Amino acid sequence: MKDIHVEEQAKKAQQAGKILSLLSTEDKNKALLVIADELEKHDSFILEENKKDLENGKKKNFDQAFMDRLLLTKERVLEFANGLREVVQLEDPVGETISEWTVKNGLLVKNVRVPLGVIGMIYEARPNVTVDATGLALKSGNAIVLKGGSSALSSNKAIVSIIHKALKKTKIPADAVQFIATTDRSATEQLFTMKKYIDVLIPRGGASLIQTVVEKATVPVLETGVGNVHMYIDKEADVTKALQIMVNAKTDRPAVCNALETLLVHKEWLNAHKDQLLSTLKEFHITVHTDEETLDLFPGSVLANEKDWAEEYLSLDLAIKLVDDVDEAIAHIEQYGTKHSESIITDDQHVADQFLAQVDASAVYHNASTRFTDGSALGYGAEIGISTQKLHARGPMGLPALTTSKLRITGTGQVR
Repeated sequence: MKDIHVEEQAKKAQQAGKILSLLSTEDKNKALLVIADELEKHDSFILEENKKDLENGKKKNFDQAFMDRLLLTKERVLEFANGLREVVQLEDPVGETISEWTVKNGLLVKNVRVPLGVIGMIYEARPNVTVDATGLALKSGNAIVLKGGSSALSSNKAIVSIIHKALKKTKIPADAVQFIATTDRSATEQLFTMKKYIDVLIPRGGASLIQTVVEKATVPVLETGVGNVHMYIDKEADVTKALQIMVNAKTDRPAVCNALETLLVHKEWLNAHKDQLLSTLKEFHITVHTDEETLDLFPGSVLANEKDWAEEYLSLDLAIKLVDDVDEAIAHIEQYGTKHSESIITDDQHVADQFLAQVDASAVYHNASTRFTDGSALGYGAEIGISTQKLHARGPMGLPALTTSKLRITGTGQVR
């Protein structure tokens, strides 16, 4: 029965998506505003259901980073409701003419943006993803099938029930938003091969989830990536600027994918500014993991192993490695990076240009925090995820990334 149930939901989404794809921008925007108002109006219900997930998380001893991603507050509900209102203000990509030309025989060719169709969204702890993904999908004319993690089941069910209630007041069919409300993993895996109804899968979560989807799916995948984020402090870096950016990237919200995980420091810079760096690390309660060569330089530090260089901490832990130059920093990033976000702090423009050109990542920064790799921070609106692959989108995925193209060709009777 579970197999039939999931397939039926996907089928309903596909049918609703056909109606949705024909609606005007005005109709879609009105619907998003109604959803935003209903979410804000019923925030107490959402928070009550979220408490159930939090209590369950405590019983299962989820770590602090996971609990932070799971937690909803009145402010966070307002934040994702306002996120929908921000999406309303964004330009609708559907129907946009990307390019047009006339061939020699007089055929007029237009390449236009159209919705992808039905998006399968598979994600873990963050209930806000339910709202962000829904808003972006609907605005770009796509139906969506949501499969959130079991840890946020009560929160997500509450949110989707409010979304359905809101959609019934609009021209968008409520069936355009489907939520698979089960903890059964087999239901998730059904989406992997449902090519008849699902046009694209977007996994958003930890490395294990993403790897599972990429390896098992026969449906095309828009791969989001984990963020083993690096920052390189060059010998020509201003100390005040470098420490300010490092602190923001590491401590502003350590449990997110654009937070700093490894600090690469030029040896000459450290020799000149060691005391300031140590004082800053201590002030912000950052635990240092470093190799045997430099363990004594950082009092209270932990000896790093291979895992420390390769994985996310999502906490106030920070791996630190000393390097001789930008080439060594780039080589380290190439070996351990996840192609998410990387930053260089330097006043040497030549070195910065080399870093920006050679580092392979979806976002590279010069003298700025990696915390800006975010849809709203970079002007995309609420993102559906951050793609670390090279096809079909890269970086924060906003509305244009949720469209594909179609050739519309107008003739006057031409034959070949």
